[in-house]
Amino acid sequence: MDTLKDKIKGLEREAIIGALRESNWVMAQAARKLGITERMIGYKIKKYGLRIKEVRWIEDTQQPDSDQDRNNHI
Repeated sequence: MDTLKDKIKGLEREAIIGALRESNWVMAQAARKLGITERMIGYKIKKYGLRIKEVRWIEDTQQPDSDQDRNNHI
């Protein structure tokens, strides 16, 4: 069973990743969306061991090519 502390960490981590996605991976914009400073988002990215380049690469490789996707549905 996850503790409350573990759940909060998970929520915070997902919120940071979501804000980064929405701001095209620009930390300053993501920090503003979250209402925290650039320094704080940098600290939290390091704290949670987030590797932004790896997350972006994984997401880019998992998204289907739009042309292929359209052709598969025709």
